[in-house]
Amino acid sequence: MPDPAAAFEALIRRHQVGIWRYLRSLGVEANAADDLLQETFVVAWERGIEDHGVEATGVFLRRTARNLFLRRSRDGGRREALLVELADRQWANECAADDGEVWLEALDRCLDTLQPRARDAIRRWYGGDRSRVAADLGLEKNGLKTLLQRARGVLRDCIERRTGGAR
Repeated sequence: MPDPAAAFEALIRRHQVGIWRYLRSLGVEANAADDLLQETFVVAWERGIEDHGVEATGVFLRRTARNLFLRRSRDGGRREALLVELADRQWANECAADDGEVWLEALDRCLDTLQPRARDAIRRWYGGDRSRVAADLGLEKNGLKTLLQRARGVLRDCIERRTGGAR
């Protein structure tokens, strides 16, 4: 008879990276994503989840994580729910099959195509070092905002070309 704890540990190992990335794609901060990831697997354990294949199990876990996130952020109301729904569709279309690996590889390659200043701004902004980015780059806040918008547009176009857009 298989050990349920060992089977659940294997399920966690298989899905934890994808669920964490999914939460981040919804806009969840890294520490909150860690917490929600743990809560997601607690709910799964309490419900006695069994591995019904990578896709079906991933859908259940993503839906659980999304619902936990929405419960936490009810203050955001309808707008928050809409944004999460859009991000969820995007994830399902482009990242669910491989936990975002192809997309992240394209992002890494596309980051290398940016001008050094834009690449530095993107890495620092999304790397959590937001407080001094504008000052360190000699920009006003609006200048940084414009630089980031342009860089995100270049990255989006590059990633779509490299991944073929929605799969």
